Amino acid sequence: MNPRRLIAGILITLGIVVLAYSGLRFSTPGRPVDVGPIHVETTHSHYIPPVGGALALIGGIVLLALGNRKESR
Repeated sequence: MNPRRLIAGILITLGIVVLAYSGLRFSTPGRPVDVGPIHVETTHSHYIPPVGGALALIGGIVLLALGNRKESR
């Protein structure tokens, strides 16, 4: 399996998941903050809008189409 097909498959899968859930929201850990005796953990929220999912899906399909065209030559 060539890398182009692998990347296309990942993009298509990600695009379908994002569109199915009408966007994805996830959090990543941030820097811990120490203020005297108080220790606070922070998080960063991220959002992937449905438009991003549609673009990933289209990009994956284009990659697959380009890969198939080059293999048929």
